[in-house]
Amino acid sequence: MSTRVIFHIDVNSAFLSWEAVYRLKHLGGTVDLRDIVSAVGGDMSKRHGIILAKSVPAKKYKIQTGESITEALKKCPNLLLVPPNYSLYEKNSKAFMEILREYSPQVEQYSIDEAFVDMTGMENLFGKPVVAAHVIKDRIYKELGFTVNVGVSSNKILAKMAGDFQKPNLVHTLFPEEIQQKMWPLPVRELFCVGRATEKRLTSLGIRTIGELANTNMEIVKHHLKKHGEVIWNFANGRDTSIVESQPAANKGYGNSTTISFDVCDPATAKMVLLSLAETIGKRVRKDQVRVQVISVGIKNFDLISASHQCVLCEPTDITSEIYQAAAQLFDELWDGTPIRQLGIQTSRVVNAEPARQLTLFDQFDYEKLEKLDRVVDSIRERYGTDSVMRAAFIQNDRIDHMNGGISKEKRTVDYKNEKVE
Repeated sequence: MSTRVIFHIDVNSAFLSWEAVYRLKHLGGTVDLRDIVSAVGGDMSKRHGIILAKSVPAKKYKIQTGESITEALKKCPNLLLVPPNYSLYEKNSKAFMEILREYSPQVEQYSIDEAFVDMTGMENLFGKPVVAAHVIKDRIYKELGFTVNVGVSSNKILAKMAGDFQKPNLVHTLFPEEIQQKMWPLPVRELFCVGRATEKRLTSLGIRTIGELANTNMEIVKHHLKKHGEVIWNFANGRDTSIVESQPAANKGYGNSTTISFDVCDPATAKMVLLSLAETIGKRVRKDQVRVQVISVGIKNFDLISASHQCVLCEPTDITSEIYQAAAQLFDELWDGTPIRQLGIQTSRVVNAEPARQLTLFDQFDYEKLEKLDRVVDSIRERYGTDSVMRAAFIQNDRIDHMNGGISKEKRTVDYKNEKVE
């Protein structure tokens, strides 16, 4: 039986790289964003003002992904900011994944810019693992114009750890026999699944490196961190039995949230936002031919304090109006009148859509009619665009998108006529 060979392939500074390549190859740009102090950032006026990706030179100013644009500009006033363009990212991601699938049928897209590839048994076709990794890396750069890091190992966790070693445009191995030398000396925060809170707990136990975690009695770690402690202890020892899944797992829930560009102070406006979120969730649920039974509403106020409330429907549903009605009722029960910054709807208890629905004497809606209406609207939007049909309530309101949540419209396209491309 062949020894497992797993690659983790990650695009270096993906959003910034993809933007840089597009400007150089299609807009006549002469300055490579990757070579200067630059970053991709959201729109501060719409409260999406965070750093999404940064160049290597920007790291010298300690600019961090996820920090606010305001904080980043304090560190470097000359930071060049470019707006996000998710349509461009999706096209690049698709081309990236298509190349990977030419080397193995087992490709698991882990995120928009990274994937695991099971290369077990492919040595006769593409050479030894490190050779094949270089071939894939160099081909991506030659054909698509951006660089990747490739981590090579015998399981997914070690491949991912290897891929996160020195960047950019490099291949690293991390096989079990290399763990002690390459991984154990690293700070424990570098271990996958160790966040700030976990790092703090481990530090309080005197555990500062991955090696110290690996050599601590697992029961001690588990006592302080429960099941998560057992998981990261196994990771620190290079243990991972998960497989590369080429087919994504079924959704356990559907949800959407939106940060609103103004403080919402009245229930009518808040419910319009909830309706717009219900529209996008309902569309996704119907597309996957499932129904949901648990509805939850989350509120974040202007002080960034969060609260949520949920209910269980009598019957699972995929009807937009029913999802909205439940969300609106939950909102009324939850909201205390404090100005709202963010609203969200989450759903769970997902089941396959049945051809018929159990009716009761107390039903207030013609569910069959509503289901047909939703499907007709879905088909029109699919053919003619999202804005081809909208509820009348949104026609005179230009502050709230009629289908909200997820990736907003301003992030899907960029008007390059208003951008200074150097």
